[in-house]
Amino acid sequence: MVTAKLLQSRRDRPKKVKMLLRDFIEDSLYNPHYGYFSNRAVIFNPGEPFDFNSIRDELEFQKVLGKRYTEFEDELDAKEYDESRQLWHTPTEIFRPYYGEAIARYLVTNYKLTHHPFHDLIIYELGAGNGTLMLNVLDYIRDVHPDVYERTQYKIIEISTALASLQSSLLTSSAAARGHEKHLEIINQSIFNWNIYVGAPCYFVALEVFDNFAHDAIRYDPFTEEPLQGMVLVDSEGDFFEFYTKHMDPLVHRFMRLRQSACRRPFKHPLSGGRGMRKFLAGLPFAPNLTVPEYVPTRLMQFFDVLSNYFPQHQLIACDFNDLPDRIPGYQSPVVSTRYKRRPVTVTTPLVQQGFFDIFFPSDFNVVEDMYSAITGKLTRVMSQKEFLERWAYTEDTRTLSGENPMLVWYKNASTMLGREKARVFVIVRIRAMTGISVSGVVLRELVNE
Repeated sequence: MVTAKLLQSRRDRPKKVKMLLRDFIEDSLYNPHYGYFSNRAVIFNPGEPFDFNSIRDELEFQKVLGKRYTEFEDELDAKEYDESRQLWHTPTEIFRPYYGEAIARYLVTNYKLTHHPFHDLIIYELGAGNGTLMLNVLDYIRDVHPDVYERTQYKIIEISTALASLQSSLLTSSAAARGHEKHLEIINQSIFNWNIYVGAPCYFVALEVFDNFAHDAIRYDPFTEEPLQGMVLVDSEGDFFEFYTKHMDPLVHRFMRLRQSACRRPFKHPLSGGRGMRKFLAGLPFAPNLTVPEYVPTRLMQFFDVLSNYFPQHQLIACDFNDLPDRIPGYQSPVVSTRYKRRPVTVTTPLVQQGFFDIFFPSDFNVVEDMYSAITGKLTRVMSQKEFLERWAYTEDTRTLSGENPMLVWYKNASTMLGREKARVFVIVRIRAMTGISVSGVVLRELVNE
């Protein structure tokens, strides 16, 4: 049996092997030679920021955005035509710099209330894409909080060599032009290979990262309720076959135990319905002998382990999807999609040609929040992305003439999770006593309730 780590040195897609589904997904997405993010993914760059205040309404904004999308891809095709180019967009790019400024405002406010002036502002961003968030955050801190800017360190952890090279060439020059060069460090490695202990307080930013962490597939015997773990067999022709085994690996065992003990709220899974009805349906002619699959975020649990073991004083800001359309059958199942001739194509299985398809999952934040808190010991707060932006963004900057606000109504299926130190309130009180800083009741209440 092979793992994604063992396949990293291989330039050709494997044949005549078997592996866990999570290793198949991770190899498909992140293999340095043929993985999706290593070779095929392109992040949309709209060029100049949109002037939302001069756009009539959301419908006109969609037209303007579509026009820029087409122009962007036309320019790429003029250099090198690619009918299967994987082009996708993020809120950081579409709503820049306003989205990034909201993140920066949250970071600086919390830093000033908890760690300033005793520590530097250290920011780690996981998977920085084009690096737009980094530029927006550093621009904001430099322009609005120059005292904090002098003590700011921004570190990008990027698994993709292609994106890290882009950041090193284009972004470093941009950062230097804006005076950010000495504040920026790009680390080209997987977060799961991290082995440096960071004892200083820091902030960890993970935007649309959880969705591409590999998951395991679990199906249950409807009569005995015994779980079975999904595996993938690749034959000599490169065809894929899915099968399930009763011998689950330790990581899945740990996830199941931790979820059962840590989760305070009910969560949906294949056995959450009535036992009698489930057995009745399973006993009907031609009924499947296993439940539909449940996809569990074992790699995300390992990410929390890294934060706990190597970044014990971190504070987390993560934003990701809580639901997705066009998912394949199953609980917390992914969307498996590609683009061909500029049109999206979705399929109904994760067993697809490695590197040609994006495989991304929704997050059950009720489960994610409780597991993160159990592993790291942090206090947490989950809110919708809209709620977060209403608190920390200057929403008038993205309001159209009709009063509609695309930044607030787009990405309705996204949630924001904040993780912070338990001693936060006491640190605030201590800073007020020592420095005399006046903290408004509104801001203090928001921070305590996050």
